[in-house]
Amino acid sequence: MSDLNTIVSFNMALARETENRALDVRILESGVEALLKDSEKGWYAVAEKSHYGDRPLVVGQILVTFEWSDWRNGNFWWLQSVYVHPDQRQQQILRQLYEYVQSQAQLNQEPVCGYRLYVEEKNHQAHQAYAHLGFQETAYHMYEKEFSWTSPSFP
Repeated sequence: MSDLNTIVSFNMALARETENRALDVRILESGVEALLKDSEKGWYAVAEKSHYGDRPLVVGQILVTFEWSDWRNGNFWWLQSVYVHPDQRQQQILRQLYEYVQSQAQLNQEPVCGYRLYVEEKNHQAHQAYAHLGFQETAYHMYEKEFSWTSPSFP
């Protein structure tokens, strides 16, 4: 919970950078807080650097959520909200976050059958970064139907 504000700030920056999108800070803050309080939704890992003073500086983050695969009898771990502060890029922070996720998968009680992530189509820098980590583009296209929580037409 001590990193809530930083995670919210990083997610706001991520949406702005990758999709030129302004997120509703109240909804985002509630969503991050809900996840931090309920590990069944997923978990965040943050990368910290030593900082002068009493608290390390958070420089990156990654969110892991879960998708059960009946075909594989295991969970895919979705890597989401991946963000490294612009001043800290090109310093292996993404790799360190990813290696931490891998170490947690090896310790996990339930089988982890793979990792998945989605990348904004025009974010070529992210495409390259994930390729360097061994990710491959899939044959799947992602579709979405988003609902507004305030709309009376919510199913």
